[in-house]
Amino acid sequence: MLTYPEFDPIIFSIGPLAIRWYGLMYVLGFVAAWVLASKRAKQSWSVIKPNQVDDLIFYAMIGVIVGGRLGYCIVYGWELWLQDPLYLFKITQGGMSFHGGLVGVMTAMWLYGRSIGNGMWQMTDFAAPLTPIGLGTGRIGNFINGELWGKETTVPWSFNINGVAVHPSQLYEALLEGLVLFILLWVFSARQRPTMALSGMFLSIYGVFRFFIEFYRVPDVGKGYMLFGWVTQGQILTAPMIVVGAVLVFMAYRNNKAEEVAA
Repeated sequence: MLTYPEFDPIIFSIGPLAIRWYGLMYVLGFVAAWVLASKRAKQSWSVIKPNQVDDLIFYAMIGVIVGGRLGYCIVYGWELWLQDPLYLFKITQGGMSFHGGLVGVMTAMWLYGRSIGNGMWQMTDFAAPLTPIGLGTGRIGNFINGELWGKETTVPWSFNINGVAVHPSQLYEALLEGLVLFILLWVFSARQRPTMALSGMFLSIYGVFRFFIEFYRVPDVGKGYMLFGWVTQGQILTAPMIVVGAVLVFMAYRNNKAEEVAA
């Protein structure tokens, strides 16, 4: 069993301004996305050109922050939001919903795509391989904040939290939903793929990883298990992603085959 180092969530403060590790993790995720987008935009078949990368990342940032925070406040922090209307803006203290962020990014990509003449799926295909690094750094931020610990366990890599050995489920997510998902999508996207294929791959693979890790996470406070005594809210929200993603991949290659025959 490992000892949790009890990080100070604040890196440093300047008067009332506090720079937090959680916020820094998001900044690192966006910087990584910008670097990767700049590299991928140089491909001749890229729907995003190098001079459009800055705007793309700006739209994505707005989508992640607004969607992720609204999603969290509506689904998980409704009571806190009612008690403190400013709770919505206290993003550096933690509390972001992946599913809310996903909706926010898709909306942002649709809006930006319209302005440059691209469809939403073209935009989300480009954005999909850029996303996992940010997901991973966000989970590291959860670990530093000492939140979202997993269930009790006896595995040797467990952490001692208040005298109880628990799974570091945040690190499991950082590994699978961050590093592994990034490698899979980045390699898959190294050459041109049919429209919707990358978006579908992202949804399905993320969904499988998240559904699996939920078995090691503690159910959401106040909600517990939602079905059959073992299904969590996270699994209920994630299961449709697996199905929708698989359908998108199927449709992408079916449509591509039909276009090849027509040609």
